[in-house]
Amino acid sequence: MFQVESTILKTFLQAGGEPVSGDRIAKALGVSRVSVWSRLERLRKEGFEFEATTRVGYRLTGLPKKLHPALLDAYLRLAGVSAELHCFAEIDSTNSEAERRLSAGETPPLVIAASQQSAGRGRLGRVWQSGDSGNIYVSFAFRPFLTPERMQSFTLAMGLRLCDFLATRHKLDMKIKWPNDLMCEGRKMAGMLTEARVDADHVRDLVYGLGLNVNSSPLDLPTELRKTAGSLAHALGHTLDINQTAAEIITTALSAYEDFIQTGRGDDFPKLWKKYDILAEKEVTVSCFGRLVTGVVKGIDSSGALLLRDNDNGKVHSFNAGEVTIVKK
Repeated sequence: MFQVESTILKTFLQAGGEPVSGDRIAKALGVSRVSVWSRLERLRKEGFEFEATTRVGYRLTGLPKKLHPALLDAYLRLAGVSAELHCFAEIDSTNSEAERRLSAGETPPLVIAASQQSAGRGRLGRVWQSGDSGNIYVSFAFRPFLTPERMQSFTLAMGLRLCDFLATRHKLDMKIKWPNDLMCEGRKMAGMLTEARVDADHVRDLVYGLGLNVNSSPLDLPTELRKTAGSLAHALGHTLDINQTAAEIITTALSAYEDFIQTGRGDDFPKLWKKYDILAEKEVTVSCFGRLVTGVVKGIDSSGALLLRDNDNGKVHSFNAGEVTIVKK
């Protein structure tokens, strides 16, 4: 659908800011120079900036500030990613779209990305705020055909890999909050939602969704979230190339999935968990199906369940799900 534009943009990205001749692009695509000019004009209207120099060529000088299907595809192709990409300006829910495509028999892995969701959802049936403010909403559709027991720590394993990537890539103090939040400097940067269709003895369809705040300001958020939510741009002090960032996140997530399928959560899981766990030895209250327990977090077990030492009786409880609130002193 956007293959030609993706190839043009991939050529410019490979040039690294140097001019690219119209002849080179035309020959690569097997079209006329007039057709190349027409495509560049269309891209200009979509937020790209090109500088043309006679007998030299075109230089890419500006990129759109929103997700652009062809540019995101170009970044992914440069990274060697072959998963099928579907990119939307707005959609009801990327997870829902991933589920629909799996149900329709499309071949995974599939990547569904959007700038905005009208019906985004989080854990426990909550609404996920998904405004068009420079963030990334992306879901991945897989068919792992693994036992449910093998998949129990999947979300945490994915979150750790993404947390480690963002911490390393941007030199940020990233943390993971059990069971599905990525944090930075005490603010929530991202949330994860994994949904699965399970047959009698194996997971058939698996959808992993991620909402990551990239270029939004806290002022873009509803009033009740402004003190608790953050973004990469807010933490770094500058905005990012939204399409390059999305491509990096997608590439990392697909690699993490393949590693999980091959090796489970991996030998480095305990080390990464110790490094990025924001709840370790903290006093928290866990709410689970109407039950409230306050105690000290003692890590997680082999299945990814949260271990909590009860303040009242010293008993260690295991939680496979729940809402965690840090007790303020």
